[in-house]
Amino acid sequence: MGIALIILAFVLLIIGIAGAVVPALPGPPLSFIGLLLVQWSGYGGFAPAFLWVWAGITLFITVMDYILPALLARRFGGSRFAAIGSFVGLVIGIFFFAPWGMIVGTFLGALAGELIHNRENKAQAFKAAWGALLAFIAGAGAKLIASSIMLFYAVKAVVNFASNL
Repeated sequence: MGIALIILAFVLLIIGIAGAVVPALPGPPLSFIGLLLVQWSGYGGFAPAFLWVWAGITLFITVMDYILPALLARRFGGSRFAAIGSFVGLVIGIFFFAPWGMIVGTFLGALAGELIHNRENKAQAFKAAWGALLAFIAGAGAKLIASSIMLFYAVKAVVNFASNL
C-alpha cells in the first residue's frame, strides 16, 4: 500500500508543477496532497509543523492566485473588464502556442477588456494589461516555486527513507 501511495504522491506532485502554469489545474493544492500522501505512506517523516506551514503556504498562494490579477489590474488603473479579459485571454491562450499563448493571451485579453470598457484611453488600457500580465507571471512563479519545493522535500524524504533501509 505504501508503494501505491508513493506513486500516486509523485503523480500529484508532477501534475502540481504543471498546474503552476495551467490555470485548469490547482498546482499547489495537488502538490500538497502529494506531500500528504508521502507522509501517509510512511516514507515522509515530516513534522506536523512542517505540514501545517505548507498547508498555510498552499492556501495563501491559492487565494492570492485568484485575487492578484484583479488587484494588479486595478492597481495599474484597470477596470473589472481588464481583469475578466485577462482571464479569458489566458484560457484562450492555453489552446494556442502554450505556454507563450497564455502569456500573450493574458496581456491581449486585459487590453481588449479595458478597451471595451474605455475606448478613449488607450494608454490606460496598456497600463492595465501590463498589470494583469505581471500578476499572471507573479502567480505562476509563486505556484511553480512552491510546487517545486514540495517535490524536492518529497524526493528528499523518500531517498532518506530508502537509504536507511
